[in-house]
Amino acid sequence: MKYLIIILISFVIISFKINKEVELSYPNTWPKPNYDFKKKPLDSAKIKLGRLLFYEPKLSRDGTISCANCHLQNTGFTHIDHDLSHGIDNRIGKRNSIALVNLAWSKSLMWDGAIHHIDAQALAPIENPAEMDNSITNVVTTLRKDNRYKKVFYLAYGDTSITGERVSKAIAQFCLTLVSSNSKYDQVKKKNSQIKFTELEEKGYSLFKKNCNACHAEPLFTNYTYQNNGLAVDTGLKDIGRMGITQNTKDSLLFKVPSLRNTALTYPYMHDGRFKNLQMVLFHYSTNNKMKIDLGEQDKKAIIAFLKTLTDERFVGNKEYSYLGIE
Repeated sequence: MKYLIIILISFVIISFKINKEVELSYPNTWPKPNYDFKKKPLDSAKIKLGRLLFYEPKLSRDGTISCANCHLQNTGFTHIDHDLSHGIDNRIGKRNSIALVNLAWSKSLMWDGAIHHIDAQALAPIENPAEMDNSITNVVTTLRKDNRYKKVFYLAYGDTSITGERVSKAIAQFCLTLVSSNSKYDQVKKKNSQIKFTELEEKGYSLFKKNCNACHAEPLFTNYTYQNNGLAVDTGLKDIGRMGITQNTKDSLLFKVPSLRNTALTYPYMHDGRFKNLQMVLFHYSTNNKMKIDLGEQDKKAIIAFLKTLTDERFVGNKEYSYLGIE
């Protein structure tokens, strides 16, 4: 009997070690993701580990800041309480946190494209002095002292080895699952859908396609390029955008075109959070000479009404993305 129990326990442990491959779910009308899931498939145990790490303040030097501090689920995985991101010791960064959504389609990350692959993205905030102000070496040392992580790494990788590479890739696995595709807009676009735009939303959609769709291309609502949209340079931040990465003067003041999915939730807007609401954003585009759009007040109201149809309540309320319920 004793040996039977041992065999059963061993079977359970082995069963938990068998990771379940997960297929990314997205509409069949969308383009294929840029991320190569054939080489690096999603894995249920690694996703769970990444979710734990995403909400883990131990990634920061003083144990106070997690990824979720700047990327809150209920605001579309960005922050809305500050124009600029805040790190440990209330340090202030130079940019507004970009929303984490549909990252499998991104070829590069950050406002300036500094990160070329999502598997390495987590290292940037961990080692940024204005954010987590830590080193991946210290993170690994800290996690190795936590028996809980030994167990979760074992379930994800088949052994208890905790490395910087595994930390970063696990966080990437979780972030890749953050797919937003169930807004009112998406429901309207489905064949045989009974959900329709209101008259104001329909007008806004028409205006959006005419004036905004070139950069904020459907269905992802970004073309993943870098653009100068005519914002005056903040004399305090002196942020030169992508040029800071490429050192090419042609890239001066170019910033990534963000996705507009859930945009009604992700204020303040622009790379430095200078605009508090969508009305201010549209005022900018109707008055600047770089990307001027001829819009009347009723046109602006219509576009905003349409933009609100991009809010995905299922996305911001998905328990599989939440801190709550993590075992």
